[in-house]
Amino acid sequence: MTNSMYPCLWFDGQAKAAADYYCSIFKNSKITAENPMVVNFELLGNKFMALNGGPHYKFSPATSFVIECQTQDEIDYYWEKLGAGGIYNKCGWLDDKFGVSWQVVPAVLGKLMSDPAKSGRVVEAFLKMSKFDIKTLVEA
Repeated sequence: MTNSMYPCLWFDGQAKAAADYYCSIFKNSKITAENPMVVNFELLGNKFMALNGGPHYKFSPATSFVIECQTQDEIDYYWEKLGAGGIYNKCGWLDDKFGVSWQVVPAVLGKLMSDPAKSGRVVEAFLKMSKFDIKTLVEA
C-alpha cells in the first residue's frame, strides 16, 4: 500500500494563478495536473493541491509554510517574491497576494535559539524585525 499526504489549498477561483505564481518563485517546481476544479503542483519536491473551492473559506496565519533559508540572499529573494502584493508582517512572517501565510526564516535560527547564553538576545533582536537579518541575529 502506498500512502501519500499533501496540503490542499482552497482558493476562490484562483487555483491556477496561484500554482503558476508559486512555481515561478520556487526553482525545480512544476504543475503536474490540472482540470477546472483542481491544480496539482510541486514546490521543491513537495506535492500540493490547489482547489477552486469558492468564497466560503479564507486563509489564516494559523497555517503557514516555513521556508528555511541558508543565506541572506535567499531570505531577501523569498521575502520580496512572496510578499509582492501581499502583507509583510513581523518576525519573518508574510501573507502573499492570495492570503497564504509564509515564514521566511534563516536555517541558523534553531541553533541560535538553542544556545542558552544567546537565545534571549536573539529573541529580542528578531522581535524588532520584519524580514530576518542573519548578521544581526548572529551578532546578538
